Amino acid sequence: MNSTDLQNRTKKFALEVIKLAGKLPNNRVGWTFSDQIIRSSSSVAANYRATCRAKSDKDFIFKLEIVIEETDETCFWLEMITESDIIDSKTEIDILHKEGNELLSIFVASVKKVKSRLNNNTQS
Repeated sequence: MNSTDLQNRTKKFALEVIKLAGKLPNNRVGWTFSDQIIRSSSSVAANYRATCRAKSDKDFIFKLEIVIEETDETCFWLEMITESDIIDSKTEIDILHKEGNELLSIFVASVKKVKSRLNNNTQS
């Protein structure tokens, strides 16, 4: 998977989360969950896009670690929505949670790979 594919995948993830947020109840809890999950999921997509324009390996790591935090936060809000039982879209939430965890694994592996490369270059 190349960076363009991953940019499209993170954008699709954010858009699917936004659709889910539209199904949340029109009350204080729904507004809070909706606001938080829209912010974190859209941040995944926007910050991954910025990561693709990193100026150096260190800049790449810095930016991708923000993406990791935002992806993990999105998974947290998906868990909160599930555990609060405020909507009946369990299958949809499970699919989004799985995608969030897959993206998280990809991002973490990418950071490890670049850090390893940097460590090997400084030891040579």
